[in-house]
Amino acid sequence: MPVADSLLLRPIRFRSDFEFQMTQPLRLNPDRLLPADPDTRAVARRLYAEIKALPIISPHGHTDPSWFAGNATFANPAELLITPDHYVFRMLYSQGMAMEDLGVPRADGGAVETDPRKIWRRFAENYHLFRGTPSRMWHDWVYAEVFGLDVRLSAETADHYYDVIDVALQTEAFRPRALFDRYNIEVLTTTESPLDTLEHHKAINASGWKGRVLTAYRPDPVLDPDYEGFRDNLKVLAEQTGRDTLSWDGYLQALRDRRAFFIEMGATSTDHGHPTAFTADLSKSDAEALFKRVSTAPASAADAELFRGQMLTEMAAMSVEDGLVMQLHPGSFRNHSATVFNRFGRDKGCDIPTQTDYVRALKPLLDRFGSDTRLTLILFTLDETSYSRELAPLAGHYPALKLGPSWWFHDSPEGMRRFREQATETAGFYNTVGFNDDTRAFLSIPARHDVARRMDCGFLAKLVVEHRMEEDEAHELAHALTYGLVKAAYKL
Repeated sequence: MPVADSLLLRPIRFRSDFEFQMTQPLRLNPDRLLPADPDTRAVARRLYAEIKALPIISPHGHTDPSWFAGNATFANPAELLITPDHYVFRMLYSQGMAMEDLGVPRADGGAVETDPRKIWRRFAENYHLFRGTPSRMWHDWVYAEVFGLDVRLSAETADHYYDVIDVALQTEAFRPRALFDRYNIEVLTTTESPLDTLEHHKAINASGWKGRVLTAYRPDPVLDPDYEGFRDNLKVLAEQTGRDTLSWDGYLQALRDRRAFFIEMGATSTDHGHPTAFTADLSKSDAEALFKRVSTAPASAADAELFRGQMLTEMAAMSVEDGLVMQLHPGSFRNHSATVFNRFGRDKGCDIPTQTDYVRALKPLLDRFGSDTRLTLILFTLDETSYSRELAPLAGHYPALKLGPSWWFHDSPEGMRRFREQATETAGFYNTVGFNDDTRAFLSIPARHDVARRMDCGFLAKLVVEHRMEEDEAHELAHALTYGLVKAAYKL
């Protein structure tokens, strides 16, 4: 077909006869991501039809709880879809665009672009950079499914997009709680520091709204001696709990106090973003001596790693006591770019995967708690080479271990397929915990879950047509992978 014939030539009407000439259509194929083989695709279609409308369980993410506490309208398209999303600005930064030009706040309060339309135009002009990436899939889903747009985003359509989205955001139907209900989110979990007062969660709970927005306990600021302000954070912890957080026993009790507060506020899980999976199991006297060193002076690299390892084991012990599910997300060299970290702070798209050892690193913790059915430890990885060699065999043996889904850089169709192919043969399906989206961008939640559902249905369909599984079993598994396993694993 000639190029001209494939173009959408009819004008798109918006407000006052605004027309686009020669714009490309935006279409979401109903069979996207399903297998190409006709027989396999037919099975995948049947599986997907059964689970596509199931409620969303989002047990781990970084959306802002203030959205749901205040239920205010999102300010503009850039604030909703660009500025909070490090997947977006890391790609643009890699092509030489200044983060200031995208409105990303500077740590020193320095000047950044404040005109959201200009930010949006810069993003639209460079949207081609996202071809083939998960971000492109998520954004196109949002544009088509949430806002009803039917032309592709480009420099030519940037203002049309901005105007359509901006008008929608001012309506009641696009407030955070309405979108939460519209996309059938049953539970959404945010992630907070142990020093957080959880004021937004208190407001949600007191509001009478029926949406379940829970918190997760992320103690890195008071467990990691390399975390900025670590010793000052211990002082805040002391003020919050009334404990002597410069004594080992007082410090541990203060952590228990904060865990109890989080549980009271609805938390069912903890989350640990340690650089490695290293664990330790020191004697009390050695742990006390180590704590004294790291709490009173800058820690050496060796002491910092040893302390983080000891605290993972201490956290496992506390989870056995109080029932919080434990999540471990190691293997990220966080804030790799000193330039970006110094100018914009943490979590700005410059975290890089590293090789991770699990077999030896987790042994001290597993020697104590690996067979204890009171503990659930969900392991994530950025090191795909460990799937079949380490993670699946570990989870296929230890009752305490479960495998989290493909995470971060591997939250993609190819990443999801690799995970299932390499982990299932040893760990099976039931030692995994379904899908979580780990996102800061609210509207990417339903988009990401739809990708995961389609990929799981495709994987199961292949097993059916290869006569390795009956179709009725695949239907049961599709439901479990979408809904049942995650709900059970996170005690939701």
